[in-house]
Amino acid sequence: MKVERPHRPGDVAAGLPADRAAAIRLAALRLFAAQGYRATTMADIGAAVGIRGPSLYKHVSGKQVLLAEIMLGTMDTLLAMHAEAVDGVTDVTERLRRAVEAHVRYHARHRLEAFVGNREIGSLEQPDRVLRLRSAYERGFRELIERGLAEGVFGVRSARLASYSILDMGMGVANWFHDSGEFSVDQLAYQYGDLALRIVGR
Repeated sequence: MKVERPHRPGDVAAGLPADRAAAIRLAALRLFAAQGYRATTMADIGAAVGIRGPSLYKHVSGKQVLLAEIMLGTMDTLLAMHAEAVDGVTDVTERLRRAVEAHVRYHARHRLEAFVGNREIGSLEQPDRVLRLRSAYERGFRELIERGLAEGVFGVRSARLASYSILDMGMGVANWFHDSGEFSVDQLAYQYGDLALRIVGR
C-alpha cells in the first residue's frame, strides 16, 4: 500500500479562510503535514497567509501553540463524534459499529489533522492534556468491548488489544484514502464497522 503525505507544500496558501486566526491555523496544519513541525518556521506560516515578520506574533505566540491547538481540536472533535454516534443506542454491537464508523469518517475527512496528530505528538512540549484525551477516547471503545464481553455477545481475549487494533485500523485510513477512490466515505465506514465486529468476535 502506498502511503502519501496528505498535503503538498505548493498547496499551502490555496483556499485559506477569511478569518485570520483560522487561516493561520490551517496554514500551519498544512505546513506541518507537508514538511514536518520541526522544519516549519513561523516565517513559513507567515508567508503562507501573507503576514511578514513580527506582525504574525500579534495573532499567535508561536508554532507550539498552533500545534497544541490542532491536536486538542482533533481530540475534542473525535470525542464529540463518538458521543454523538452512540447517543440513544442501547445495543452494544450497534454502539460499537457506530463508534467505529465515526472514527473512520473522521480519519477519511480530516487526513491532515490525523497525519499531524499521529506523527507530531513527540513535538509537543506539554503533551499531557492531549494524552489524557487520547486515553479517554480509547477507553470509550474499550468499555464498549468490555460490555459486549460481559453480555456474552463478543468473544475476544483482550478488550484493550481489540480497542487498540480497531483504533489503529481506522487511523490508517488517513494514509491512503482519496475521495476519488473505489469507496465513498460511508461505504468505507460501514465496511470497517464489519471488520471491527470481526475483531471482537461478533
